[in-house]
Amino acid sequence: MSEAIKNRYEFTILFDVENGNPNGDPDAGNMPRVDPETGYGIVTDVCLKRKIRNCIETICEGKPGYRIYVKEGVPLQRSDKEAYAYVGAADEKEIKKLKTNDPELDKKIRDFMCQNFFDIRTFGAVMTTFVKSALNCGQVRGPVQLGFARSIDPVVTQEVTITRVAITTEKDAETKKTEIGRKYIIPYALYRVDGYISANLARKVTGFSEEDLQYLWQAIINMFEYDRSAARGNMAVRELIVFKHDSELGNAPAYKLFDTIHVHKKDGVVAPRSYNDYEVTVDEDKVPEQVTCTRMI
Repeated sequence: MSEAIKNRYEFTILFDVENGNPNGDPDAGNMPRVDPETGYGIVTDVCLKRKIRNCIETICEGKPGYRIYVKEGVPLQRSDKEAYAYVGAADEKEIKKLKTNDPELDKKIRDFMCQNFFDIRTFGAVMTTFVKSALNCGQVRGPVQLGFARSIDPVVTQEVTITRVAITTEKDAETKKTEIGRKYIIPYALYRVDGYISANLARKVTGFSEEDLQYLWQAIINMFEYDRSAARGNMAVRELIVFKHDSELGNAPAYKLFDTIHVHKKDGVVAPRSYNDYEVTVDEDKVPEQVTCTRMI
């Protein structure tokens, strides 16, 4: 594996949706997530991480060390057993016996999982199998963290009625020729999410490397490009603004860097319907000399 990153990073992602549902809420009939007090749209960190995982799996298919731990159709326990086999244990009983004679066993298992699975190395993970076996490696804190994305302006959710000519059952076909359904969309919204990368955690815990970092940027930029869906409409990452510190622990508070980014509607725009209705600026003169600001898109 490559050497762990040596610099702290913060980054901001701007992405938009047109005539789609960026993140449905299963507790609200899969309507787009909205802050009920302000009307601003919300996209969860879990949703964005899923897109990044899917993108990494696509662009790094078959590449050693870039498997995905949290993925559809693969029980987590199945992947956990690979680490047991790596240290020579068949089950929980054997792993407990091995631990009594090997004080480094927890670290060996953690390192094996981090080396093989990109999303553990990046976001961390809670590995229940190891927790139940009384191992101290079941919870791995990842160096890359995302917050919730929030829309720049309040959103308006529209309920669209759709019809289908194919009838579900023979009985229904005797009485009707079409069926009616509904879907929820947001005509347009621009979202912002801030992220953090800790070089300190990368060095001490997961080994997140410079190569991993480059793949992460690539996955963020393309996370909607390989994951199209009619339900999500047109989605695209419009900006990736990266702040790189000159040191491992950082040279400025994150909030001061994020405050240099300004996103607002252009004059005369009442209801934004495209990215061109917004203006994005960065006060680079307010960024400390020890921090480099790069607009990657």
